[in-house]
Amino acid sequence: MIKVLVSSCLLGEPVRYHGGDAHCPSEILDRWHAEGRIIAFCPETAAGLPVPRPAAEIAGGDGATVLQGDALVGDSTGADVTSTFIQGARSALEVAVANGAPLAVLKDGSPSCGTSYVYDGSFRGQRGAGQGVTAAMLSQAHVRLFSERQLAEAAAYLATLEGTSTS
Repeated sequence: MIKVLVSSCLLGEPVRYHGGDAHCPSEILDRWHAEGRIIAFCPETAAGLPVPRPAAEIAGGDGATVLQGDALVGDSTGADVTSTFIQGARSALEVAVANGAPLAVLKDGSPSCGTSYVYDGSFRGQRGAGQGVTAAMLSQAHVRLFSERQLAEAAAYLATLEGTSTS
């Protein structure tokens, strides 16, 4: 059975920086959970960051530029947490590879898990196109990424991989 890596916060786990979650009620996630497909994972807590913690944003680019060494992840106190975010991304990739997960459903906008946008490091709510650090590392390893808004597409991709139909 094909496994799916899913951001823990989307499953209702209170792991986000503010101490809450980003629960995403979904029949698809419920079905995957019942089938035993879901691997819940939070790269930030896996890397040892506490809950709650200062908000973090990527300054100078996105996750790909962080991995290239050309951008930083900083938190709202001014601390450089780049190495912690890279450590969390490595942990997520290790878990995905160990479980044979060819796809992931990640929390968009997160400095770790953002699939299409991240915040720009100004802490003023400004966002730009790009991926978070974990999303970029998973993408570079050919794990197919979907946001919480793309669950139907993720289910269709999974069905394609398994040679089944989503209808």
